Amino acid sequence: MIKQTNTMSFAGLYVERKTRRSQFFKLVDAVINWEEIDREIKKIYKRGKSADGRPSYSGLILFKMQLISIWFNLSDEATEDMVNDSLASMKFCGLELEDSVPDHSTLSRFRKELTEKKSYDRLLRKINKQLETKRIKINTGKGIEDASITESPFEPKGKNTYEIAEDRKEDDRDPKDIDKENKQATATKKTQPGVDSEGRWIKKGNELKFGYKKHTLTNEDGLVEAVHTTAANVHDSKGLAPLINKISVKKLEKGLFADKGMQVPDNVDLLKRKGIKNRIQYKAYRNRPLTKWQKSFNSLVSKVRYVVERTFGGMKRWFGAGKARYKGLLKVHAQHGLEAIAYNLYRVPGIIMSR
Repeated sequence: MIKQTNTMSFAGLYVERKTRRSQFFKLVDAVINWEEIDREIKKIYKRGKSADGRPSYSGLILFKMQLISIWFNLSDEATEDMVNDSLASMKFCGLELEDSVPDHSTLSRFRKELTEKKSYDRLLRKINKQLETKRIKINTGKGIEDASITESPFEPKGKNTYEIAEDRKEDDRDPKDIDKENKQATATKKTQPGVDSEGRWIKKGNELKFGYKKHTLTNEDGLVEAVHTTAANVHDSKGLAPLINKISVKKLEKGLFADKGMQVPDNVDLLKRKGIKNRIQYKAYRNRPLTKWQKSFNSLVSKVRYVVERTFGGMKRWFGAGKARYKGLLKVHAQHGLEAIAYNLYRVPGIIMSR
């Protein structure tokens, strides 16, 4: 029977090194009430029996192993090896020295079940609530929104010509081009089985990218409040409403800050209906340049919204975010949700020390 405690045998404690990794794990354990997270996971993940009839691994062990896979940018196989080899990782997961470590196939099945039940958004909210209770995550009433590309390695190959959306002009496309693009994806799936048929092309500047968009809402410290995932060819502005619907409007009482791509009628109306101050940058139009006041406003918004770009940069630098690990919209969104949880927890030691 696997023990759900963070205690180890005397021998385990004796050989454990006081590494930065173990200190990080201890800080996270000190902040998060894992029993509460375990209760949430039990609502989602139903444990069965192993091949020899013993109870299978708890969902909390598997969830912590998933966090390790993101923090250290590891595959499921490499995560299994790391927990087997690292006493600090084993202790963080609540395993004893004599316990067996869940294998990569068990991790994969666990992720599949949580993905199908769209559970990572709920887990992000639960963990954020705990961070807010501990005053690590502070609600300033300001929300900052932006989108980034998650490139998929499962792109179509060969010399075929594909319909491609151009960044910031996604909504100006002829519906016939969009229909053609969808038909191309269906056809490619049949001729190239390894291709992610739900990913899409987008042109940013002179670069072609294939995959998805991660729409992200952060607080003023850059900690993630919510994520939403679309195909890469969906206009940035389409991600705002789903993000706002995932959090309390009270978290936006001082305004929603975003770049000019969000300044579309639907978003303006949405903010007005919900009583959220519009802090979206103004954009110039042909024969209608920005006024001096609008330029000043945009400059002030930039000084707030840079934090979300810092969040994207931190995720890429620290654990290789920006690359899809899996195929399909739901699975990539699950990755985005787990990355958001991992990022917020990764920031915990620095925030504690700074205060």
